[in-house]
Amino acid sequence: MRAARLIKMVLLLQARPSMTAAELARELEVSERTVARDVLSLSEAGVPVYADRGRAGGYRLIGGYRTRLTGLGRSEAEALFLSGVPSALREMGLADAASAARLKVSAALLPELRDAATGAAQRFHLDAPGWYQEPETPALLPKIADAVWDDRRITARYLRKDTEVERELEPYGLVLKAGVWYLAARTQGDFRVYRVDRFTEAAPAGSGTASGTDDANDADDADKTDTTGGRFARDASFDLPEFWAQRAAQFARSILREEVVLRLSPRGVRQLPYVTERAAAREAIERAQTADGPDAHGRLTVTLAVESAEVAYAQLLALGPEGDILAPPELRERFASAARRMAALYPEGDTAGAGPYADGPGEGTPGEAGPGHGCP
Repeated sequence: MRAARLIKMVLLLQARPSMTAAELARELEVSERTVARDVLSLSEAGVPVYADRGRAGGYRLIGGYRTRLTGLGRSEAEALFLSGVPSALREMGLADAASAARLKVSAALLPELRDAATGAAQRFHLDAPGWYQEPETPALLPKIADAVWDDRRITARYLRKDTEVERELEPYGLVLKAGVWYLAARTQGDFRVYRVDRFTEAAPAGSGTASGTDDANDADDADKTDTTGGRFARDASFDLPEFWAQRAAQFARSILREEVVLRLSPRGVRQLPYVTERAAAREAIERAQTADGPDAHGRLTVTLAVESAEVAYAQLLALGPEGDILAPPELRERFASAARRMAALYPEGDTAGAGPYADGPGEGTPGEAGPGHGCP
């Protein structure tokens, strides 16, 4: 345990010019006193760790000291080769660079560990796109990825609903979510998220490739930013995983604009998170259980946030008789109509599919919405 901690300390100091005792203690999950003892042990072992005194002091390696990766164990080496997503690297145009990096790491490993890359790849594979989707690589992804790596401003044209707008962006990071690429970028001082497949053009800022703006506020951008196509200074406090988690949660909440009240059987309570937005379902169930709890028959009445009545109709039909819609009234009537039509399709004693609608489209006027109407 201590040997692994000492190796990690050396690697941390290799990666950064200097680290304070508090920073090392936080990264290693130990006390600052333990950090001091570990630094002394490294010095005694010949690792040149130097302590800078004073308020802005810290620990650093001197003399360009580097350690080889011969301290890696098998599980650590295999985990290292699992850290990339091959399909994502190919789409960003980084497959060759990643391959070269893996070869260099393999060459630095002990001989008995050099099969770690093959062993890991044959045991674990990440397939990012969702089911029933044919993933397409956005044409501009490699160009945008280059700008992300180089911290270089771009001028981009972007499809927003039915209009095309132009933005000067500071591209901070890319996120692959369920087969769709998103760009986290700063524009006009704010961080925003853009779908990469909606970009129609991207060029170094100030190159003159794109022109025009979509609103009056953008007219002042040239006065606020460097439009020479040069690099921008990254905000050191920006954390891409944390930013994405917050924006994803905000987006999930923002689309749930309406509410449905329904009464669930015990089985319906268990099924609800699997037929609608999972976080919203769990919140509704927890809120109902805390407030009133189940009735004498074990049924739980919940108020569920939904995207729309149309989407709720398509999703909640999957509950069948395990969910009873109470409100809004128009949605309840729609479910009642669907239930009557379903019952007519399956009359009691009919096992041969000879119900009254076997040869027809079902009750209602032509064009009336069926059970699948409104499915997103």
